[in-house]
Amino acid sequence: MTIPEFEEIVEQNDQTEARREHLEKLRELVGNVYPNKFARTKLTGAEDTITSVLAYEPVVVIGNEMASVKASLNEGERPPAEVKDALNEKLKALGTVRIAGRLTTPPRGNFVHLTDGISKFQIYCDKKGGFALVKNDGADTVDPENGWTAWKLIDHGDFVGVEGYLFVTNTGEVSLHVETLQFLAKAMVPMPDKMHGIADPEIRQRQRYADLIASSLQVETDGMTTREVFETRAKVISSLRRYLEDHGYIEVETPMLTPKATGAAAKPFKTHHNALDIDLYARIAPELYLKRLVVGGFEKVYELNRNFRNEGISYKHNPEFTMLEFYCAYMDVNGMMDFCEMMMQESIRKVTGGLTITYEGNEIDFSKFERLSMSEVIAKHWDEAILTRESWYPVPKDPRNTTFGNFEESWLDDLDRLTYITTFCNARHAIGEFFNLELELPEGFTIIKSSNMKDETGEDRMKNREALVDIYREKIADGLFGTGEIVKQRLLLEIFEKLIEPFISQPTFIIDYPKSISPLSKASPQNPQIAERFELFINGMEVANGFSELNDPKEQYERFVDQMSERERGDEEAMVLDEDYVRALSYGMPPAAGIGIGIDRLVMLLTNKHSIRDVILFPHLRPERKAEVAESAETSE
Repeated sequence: MTIPEFEEIVEQNDQTEARREHLEKLRELVGNVYPNKFARTKLTGAEDTITSVLAYEPVVVIGNEMASVKASLNEGERPPAEVKDALNEKLKALGTVRIAGRLTTPPRGNFVHLTDGISKFQIYCDKKGGFALVKNDGADTVDPENGWTAWKLIDHGDFVGVEGYLFVTNTGEVSLHVETLQFLAKAMVPMPDKMHGIADPEIRQRQRYADLIASSLQVETDGMTTREVFETRAKVISSLRRYLEDHGYIEVETPMLTPKATGAAAKPFKTHHNALDIDLYARIAPELYLKRLVVGGFEKVYELNRNFRNEGISYKHNPEFTMLEFYCAYMDVNGMMDFCEMMMQESIRKVTGGLTITYEGNEIDFSKFERLSMSEVIAKHWDEAILTRESWYPVPKDPRNTTFGNFEESWLDDLDRLTYITTFCNARHAIGEFFNLELELPEGFTIIKSSNMKDETGEDRMKNREALVDIYREKIADGLFGTGEIVKQRLLLEIFEKLIEPFISQPTFIIDYPKSISPLSKASPQNPQIAERFELFINGMEVANGFSELNDPKEQYERFVDQMSERERGDEEAMVLDEDYVRALSYGMPPAAGIGIGIDRLVMLLTNKHSIRDVILFPHLRPERKAEVAESAETSE
């Protein structure tokens, strides 16, 4: 095994060399350059952080008084000495203050700002030797001679602790007059550019610590800072948890390593337990464990959980993600939609102060959640979806007398038309790439990649289109989507997912899902082919999924068997038979409804972030390249 040297991990250059030299000189002055602690005062009633001192009411009042004085002065005129002195007497009377933080700029003069990652606070070190140095020798020995010497060895990004008294400057800024300085930690690498931060999103996501530093140092930011994004995430989770507990739900923890990958249609991560000599799977969903608890008597139960799915990565998919999943006995799908709507509204109101947000320039109104069946939502967005598709790939008149622009709901029950529509719904970049099918094209057939009406050989595209529809029809006849009524249901789902989803901007519950793709859901009493299931879509993203829970053990067993048949046909995401869950249902489970809410996607909406990676502190990325490391080290102080 090759172990890299420290110098290979932390790039060496003139700036890092200068910082190393400063560190060694500081070591001579203070001893331990990485002390174990720094005790802060409790002027504010709790430990004094920079943010809490700035928000302390007496400090705010005096700051406002000085601001009022300055507002009455002419440009360039200083506040009257007697007024300033009176305010400073009040500040000094508050007592000694001990705060700590990171230097936001190089200490080139007497004034510099410290930050606690949230706020910035100005400190003043008298060049004439008006402050002492505290040694890190275990006895906090005070060195009255070397305060300024140490000050000149401190770099941008270093951590220091300071003690002194508060005062207000001529510019009206409440500051700390330093009486003692204690060195706490050295930043061995340069800080990010305070004007522009870190431009490369992949470096921000890979080195979140640098992103947080850059965001806290940046002079101006567009939208939320990185820290504000994750503080908002914490508020969302806290508000959801509080709402559930206020309504009688109990939080539990279920296994993250499971003997079966069940509870959702997804491809799992697999590992092996050596002591037990068994294969285990990182959970794809906690659903079946939570419903076992409903069987056992937990009428209202929830879990904020991490799920893992070994699938693709996109702007809205990460292999590891956070889900809120909960179940309520004696409730059905309609009651769960009502509860979900009220809970989200309460959470959003607490986090944002209202029910309207702006996401990527679009206004989203959470005051009303629409409810539409899959057929209704296809009809509603058909025209705009087809107009958009035509800009990618001109849509012809169907020789079977179907004109794409004149939608009729009867098409959605016609296998021939469903096949035709689905073929073109999936032909965005190049015909033949939909579903990643390896289509066996006729001899001389050319895949069309342009929007011209002729292909590369000058042949009419219409002939090629019909050939592809025929090929696709053969694939379906061979069992691509199963057999019988399932085929139409899955083609309908393909049309919805590939064509319509992006146009659902406002909060909308999509209901009446096909039962064949909902193996854990009860069927509708009115239509046994339809599941009592919903998915919540906002701005083209699925945010929640819920249903009336199937509690008939025999029917659940049969649904599992059907899923196993799908696996045998090559569907790696179809569910496996969970014998113990069937056994649990056999003890009797009351009528119940359940839901899973994607926390990451909800936070994306509330923080106006396009990528899921921007709302996960440490998202999964490809192994870093050396060029990225070099770029992240570039800075202009």
